[in-house]
Amino acid sequence: MRLLRKTLPFALLLMALAACEDENKEPSNQLDVPASYQFERQGSSTVAFPGQTTRLKMAMELANGMLDFSKDSTTLLAQYANQGPNGGDVSPFSEAALNNSEKSLQRKTAASALYFASNATEAAAIRNDFRSWISAQTKTVFPAQNQAAGPGQPGQIADGTSVRYVNAKGLEYDQMLAKSLIGALMADQAINNYLTPAVLDAGANRADNDAGTTVAGSAYTTMEHKWDEAYGYVFGLAPNPAEPLATLGNDDDFLNEYLYKVDQKPAFQGIAQKVFDAFKRGRAAIVAGQYGERDAQAAIIQREISRLIAIMAVHYLNTGAEALRNNEQGTVFHQLSEAMGFLYSLRFTHDPSNNAPYFSRSEVDALLAQTYPEQGGFWNLQASDLEALAQQIAERFDFDPNKA
Repeated sequence: MRLLRKTLPFALLLMALAACEDENKEPSNQLDVPASYQFERQGSSTVAFPGQTTRLKMAMELANGMLDFSKDSTTLLAQYANQGPNGGDVSPFSEAALNNSEKSLQRKTAASALYFASNATEAAAIRNDFRSWISAQTKTVFPAQNQAAGPGQPGQIADGTSVRYVNAKGLEYDQMLAKSLIGALMADQAINNYLTPAVLDAGANRADNDAGTTVAGSAYTTMEHKWDEAYGYVFGLAPNPAEPLATLGNDDDFLNEYLYKVDQKPAFQGIAQKVFDAFKRGRAAIVAGQYGERDAQAAIIQREISRLIAIMAVHYLNTGAEALRNNEQGTVFHQLSEAMGFLYSLRFTHDPSNNAPYFSRSEVDALLAQTYPEQGGFWNLQASDLEALAQQIAERFDFDPNKA
């Protein structure tokens, strides 16, 4: 008993010292994370991403215009490039605010700080791809609107109760463009630009954020705004952007729609909540000046958005293979046209372990060439070859291709 009385106070002393030491540590995991994406400074919201909302609207109108046979290449190319109110006498959009905007899809395509700041040649080639798809749609597919498609012949082909409009090799340019925008614009800007230290910490951003120095005329710091711009590319058309999961999948045809679709797959259920929570926690970390935590949350978003692209590429390759075995030619063309856009988007994925895409440009080009052969295109494919490509992609991202 005498020994116990001597050692007990000393043990309590150690516990007290440990508690004091813990209090002096930076509470890196203790953040004031709101339930919704709402952040304020002196009673004013600090969340803003109008440029992203504008570009999402532009992209929606361009994607829809790719199947509007009353459109011509001048109008659609103007929607992609948009020179603004002083760029010419073309008003390509149905909404006046878009026509009067200085925002442009083309200028933000393949324009991330991480991948393209010093890679102007590839950026120009990627933008030219989009222009070429628009031109080919209006010059080769539109004139063949009422013709039956066949090997070497553009035109229409039945897909169940739907009609697809394809080029001579079976490709739907409208699907290629829309799904490629997901990678080359939305994902590239979000995960390779705004969520990178090169943008978040540029110039005096960190010092200004620490000091609470806001952008002139605004309630937010530059760092806060850059993070919000990434958020806008995923949730920028939500009716209530503070709680976007309530309408997820209905707000646009790009990352928002496919984040929902992946989340509906049992093997990947919860991905939408994970992305949303990482956006909230990373934003809260910026407010708290916890930049290591900010970067940890950015890495979660980069990884999950990249997986989304891969999962959808695998999904469409597998469903295309299944349709091929069932001799459903129109379905084959539609599924593989969507697959092509997601394959193209793999170039813009982001592996946070090495800050590089999961698939290089040369690897993506090889995947595209195998899915869409130079000779015959989709008219000349084997289901087993498509499934092998799906397996290759799934292995790189470590998921079961049959679960996609």
